[in-house]
Amino acid sequence: MPQNTSSEINRRHYLKASACFIAAMTGGGILPAFAQDADPAKGNAPSPEGEATATVADKGKPFNWDWLVARMKARAAAPFVDDQGELPEQVSALGYDAHRRIRFRPDHARWREDGYNFELQAFYPGWLFDKPVRIFEVDEGISRPLDFHPGDFEFRSPLDEQGFDKIDLPGVAGFRLHYPLNRSDYHDELIAFLGSSYFRALGRGNNYGLSARGLAVDTASGSAEEFPRFTRFYIERPEKGARDIKIFAELESARVAGAYAFSITPGVETVVDVQAAIFLRDAVARLGLAPLTSMYLFGENDRTGFDDYRPEVHDSDGLVILRANGERIWRPLTNPGQLQLSVFSEDNPGGFGLLQRDRSPDHYLDTEARYERRPSVWIEPVGEWGKGSVFLAEIPSKEEVHDNVVAFWMPENGLEAGAEHWLHYRMLWAMDVEGDVPLARVLRTHAGAGGTSASKPDPNLRKFLIDFAGDPLVGLGEDAEVVARVSVSNGKVQHKILNKLQGSDVWRLILDIRRKDAGDPVEINAALLLGEDRLSEIWTYQWGQTV
Repeated sequence: MPQNTSSEINRRHYLKASACFIAAMTGGGILPAFAQDADPAKGNAPSPEGEATATVADKGKPFNWDWLVARMKARAAAPFVDDQGELPEQVSALGYDAHRRIRFRPDHARWREDGYNFELQAFYPGWLFDKPVRIFEVDEGISRPLDFHPGDFEFRSPLDEQGFDKIDLPGVAGFRLHYPLNRSDYHDELIAFLGSSYFRALGRGNNYGLSARGLAVDTASGSAEEFPRFTRFYIERPEKGARDIKIFAELESARVAGAYAFSITPGVETVVDVQAAIFLRDAVARLGLAPLTSMYLFGENDRTGFDDYRPEVHDSDGLVILRANGERIWRPLTNPGQLQLSVFSEDNPGGFGLLQRDRSPDHYLDTEARYERRPSVWIEPVGEWGKGSVFLAEIPSKEEVHDNVVAFWMPENGLEAGAEHWLHYRMLWAMDVEGDVPLARVLRTHAGAGGTSASKPDPNLRKFLIDFAGDPLVGLGEDAEVVARVSVSNGKVQHKILNKLQGSDVWRLILDIRRKDAGDPVEINAALLLGEDRLSEIWTYQWGQTV
């Protein structure tokens, strides 16, 4: 079925509010609203001053990646100019209810001719989307404006269509591509670019869930967060029967400018290959590359304070990190009582992602939201990323419409004015992005009050139950010398039991952890070993501070 992108965009609005919250929690002020091996700028590129704009004649302007990189590098060398233009007053005044009643007419989709797999539809500007975005079609190396008109949109009651039919739009809010993803006779929504630098995609069988961003600047850094925008898109006109499509984009904000290239191949795993050339106009405190944003309200390990018939509500249930040495880290997500930050130092990581591992409908009991169908997203570096950290921010939330989880890669260096970052990575959007992992994985994490049923409640004692399953555990008997290696900071293991569950290949680890300092979080790591051989990924958890 087609996906309704407009119905969930208030999640991005929440991140603007969340940014203010992060700044307050980390000491910042109130915020405003929310690779290539060689330098391609040295290639035979058209002049970066030769912009493709609405004034371009019908013959268009030459376009290629080298030109785009050179253009954005030149813009980064000059003071930031917001040249996206202004929306007509009637459009900028649209509120939530009015904006959601404006829909693109499917029969006006670009490339809606026989033989084309891809179709393009636009989002009407207004409400949160107050900066128009320009879209260009690239055909045989020539870019031409792809303009949209009032007749391309349906203005549903109580809006008066005649009140909009004379409005000349300077741009749109964004766009979405459709493709026969799930069946050959229907063009499903495949990927949407809407708001700032946000985009999200679908693999076969997925419903929309988490989102990606082009770039995150100073997220939870103690200073005002900056939200770069995709200001212009250049979309290659697909060939008839094509099974992939290329999109190029300009990204800009006060302190950064960047050129982006997306190569999108739909399928069971929809692959989005991303190349980016990022140039810093001014210094930043924190640069977030390949950022992901998701929603976690409550789950089996963290449902305190929610009176809900549903056992779990989340788009993602954990962060996975593949380390350079082959170790895998699984970090269950939480909805903390206060802002919670986790930083995982890495050197040339193999990848990271926000995953929805739990695919059982009975664990959600929500036949409308269908959280068991939300995609997992895996970020796989192409080439070496060097030293840095995978950063995870978890923001308190009381409603499931809010994206309150952010994860990205933070490079260790290159934060000063004039720095350049050449980035290449591959994104997988699918039900399963892990494939055949040669280590046992965490099936579930449960948490609750520590001690026994006869114990008095103790806020500084907590019990954790972790189930492991996977090929390395298959066939191991109960007498196998499997051990759980556990480490704790700001706490100690008061009780530990590891057992194989009868009649299965699942091994269950139960821990009672006592906190030392209530003012600091407790960090816990656990993994299964047989002798010195690793059997499982590393389960890691942050038990938040209580005061």
